[in-house]
Amino acid sequence: MWLGLKDQPSIANIFNPSLLKALIFNFVSNLGNIDYPSPVLGNETCGRLFCYQRNSNKMSNRFLHFLFFVLISLTLFSCKTGSVNLFKAATPHEQYQRKLINAGLDQTAMGSAWIKSASLSLEKALNITLPYQETGYFASDKAPAAAYQFTATKGQKINISITKKPANAAMLYLDVWHFPVGGSSKLVASADTLNNPIQYEIDVTGNYLIRLQPELLQSVQYTLEITTGPSLSFPTSTNSSKSIGSYWGDGRDNNARKHEGVDIFGKFRSPVLAIAEGTVTRVNENNLGGKVVWLRPKGKDYTLYYAHLDEQIASEGQEVKVGDTIGLMGNTGNAKNTATHLHFGIYAPDGAMNPLPFIDPVTKTPQKITASVNNLNKTLRTSKAVNFLNAPLPDAAVVERLSIASIVNIQSATGTFYKAELPDGKIGFVQSTALSEITRPLKKIKINMLQKMVYDQPERTAAIKKTLTNGQLVNVLGSFGDYQFISDEGALTGWIVK
Repeated sequence: MWLGLKDQPSIANIFNPSLLKALIFNFVSNLGNIDYPSPVLGNETCGRLFCYQRNSNKMSNRFLHFLFFVLISLTLFSCKTGSVNLFKAATPHEQYQRKLINAGLDQTAMGSAWIKSASLSLEKALNITLPYQETGYFASDKAPAAAYQFTATKGQKINISITKKPANAAMLYLDVWHFPVGGSSKLVASADTLNNPIQYEIDVTGNYLIRLQPELLQSVQYTLEITTGPSLSFPTSTNSSKSIGSYWGDGRDNNARKHEGVDIFGKFRSPVLAIAEGTVTRVNENNLGGKVVWLRPKGKDYTLYYAHLDEQIASEGQEVKVGDTIGLMGNTGNAKNTATHLHFGIYAPDGAMNPLPFIDPVTKTPQKITASVNNLNKTLRTSKAVNFLNAPLPDAAVVERLSIASIVNIQSATGTFYKAELPDGKIGFVQSTALSEITRPLKKIKINMLQKMVYDQPERTAAIKKTLTNGQLVNVLGSFGDYQFISDEGALTGWIVK
């Protein structure tokens, strides 16, 4: 029998291959029972399978329902790139953007600017090193977005948190991408300020990028903090990197080979611990490691290697949890003439990996913010010639050399630096100590015939805010390129040619 509308499968089951095959088989098996029109030869109809009475001029509703279902299913299954993602849950940022589009706000100036800013920010991502912290401000009269790129190492766990001021201020959307060498970017994590912080285990060493963007027409001050830590526990009860006496890559056998792990020193027969939930895959002995235990963490593509044990407590095939004792520390194998220690290694299909990022219990804290947050969203000027940098580091690459009195707009504070935007849209970092307020004018000048137009940006194609009179006195507050930033007696500010 055909499936009626109320009997048709749910969306969740549409993509079950077995169900689809069964339904198609049901369709083919019942072709002879379907009333639908067919070609007519003369005054006769064809055989039972393809030709029916002349008055059968419409397909049955049941056939149309099923045909629609089959066409949709086959279309979705024709994709060869992997699993079907038509109904994949959208990120909070994507959900919000869809709401803007559905409301027609993408056709407005601010809505269009918000969507464009989200995309452009990824192309303008600034370089940072972890750990990182900044306090910034998003203004409601703009459509801002901030993006940063950094490198992370396999085995690390990235922690990203956002706090807002006030706490009930605008929603902030956070997305994290991985940019593999020679490959396409991949979204790996997302959140909004209702479900942050983000904790993400780095599976591939490489470049990562985060984007932060507030909802439209809302002002908010925020603090972003990114820290790194280990994705696994520490394999001994000391839980201290100070107990590590030999590191990855150290020379062995007169530098004939390199150390493929770390050596963690401790008391004889002290507990050696499972640092992840998983399965003990092998318990054996070998010449180098002596008594060893191999543990495969659940859901991972690598295996943990514990060597030089005095005693193996775990058994092959045993399921363990974090903190279970799998052996006792010793000096078996080629460590018989050394102090008691655990050799700990990690092996993936392509070979050994540096285990330190996986277990290093040291979590570095970001540099304290000393640049004043009272200047957020303010226009300042340089008090001396200074480098405009692509990262908040003194030796970072120079984006531009700023002359004295150059105008900048402050977006955020991090350490001793401000992240700032130049009048031409460039974004970078500048030392906070090289900036001053523009409350006091640099000088007063009389407007000449070429300076009468006051622009809202330092370019002739910008909108004209006001037309001054010849000989009018104005205050010069700063400059950028071939333009001066001025204010008149009514406190209106804008740009005039030099």
